[in-house]
Amino acid sequence: MGRVYTLVNQKGGVGKTTTAINLGAYLAQYGQRVLIADIDPQANATSSLGVDKHTVHAGMYECLVGSAPAAASVLYNARLKLSLLPSSPSLAGAEVELVEMDGREARLKTTLAPLLDRYDYILVDCPPSLGLLTVNGLVAARDGVIIPVQCEYLALEGLGELTRTIQRVRSSLFLGLKVRGVVLTMFDGRTHLSGDVVNEVRKYFGEQVFQTVIPRSIRLAEAPSYGLPISAYAPGSSAAAAYAALAREVLLGDGVPVPAMEE
Repeated sequence: MGRVYTLVNQKGGVGKTTTAINLGAYLAQYGQRVLIADIDPQANATSSLGVDKHTVHAGMYECLVGSAPAAASVLYNARLKLSLLPSSPSLAGAEVELVEMDGREARLKTTLAPLLDRYDYILVDCPPSLGLLTVNGLVAARDGVIIPVQCEYLALEGLGELTRTIQRVRSSLFLGLKVRGVVLTMFDGRTHLSGDVVNEVRKYFGEQVFQTVIPRSIRLAEAPSYGLPISAYAPGSSAAAAYAALAREVLLGDGVPVPAMEE
């Protein structure tokens, strides 16, 4: 039975999609069967893997609203050994359409259920909001949420609201919801501020913070424009080494032996 982790932060620009894509890519390189499930109408995860979101005619929207089988909508990248359940701009209408549907908060969980035995890891990339799509992501997070936090002061402001949302979903929809870990992103070692944010987040979340810290990187920012994760675009970069280390940390924390990385 595969693990499902949802990446969530209602603040945009914190490295959420970047972490979903690159963590997924390195988990795949470590021999795991990985699916990226994109539930963001902006479809950044979809574009970051080289798929034109405007050409997606059977994707997440059709699965959530039209009950299309998820397995038929999954795209597989043989080079990256990575699967994608793509998003498209049409998903923007799902927030409204889902309101009238039965089990509206659990539509994603239902969509992903037939795929659990096909993948070792399913990583759900949420929109930067706390709306119904994100609630679906939280309800589907059977093994926990991963929270990327940018190493800048303003990134701390929304953590309380996000924590309260997780608590509300836990109390009313999914008692087993938990935080799997917090990923510190966009760390700039040249500034005292980044170090201060790291200390504050570790004080707030304690041992739930991953030891691996993702550095700010031009290569990491460039990679999505080529439709590639950092593992394929700049494998020798510091950001690539960081995401490889994060993948190892996730695997070891899950009790999964870390094999030699596949080429």
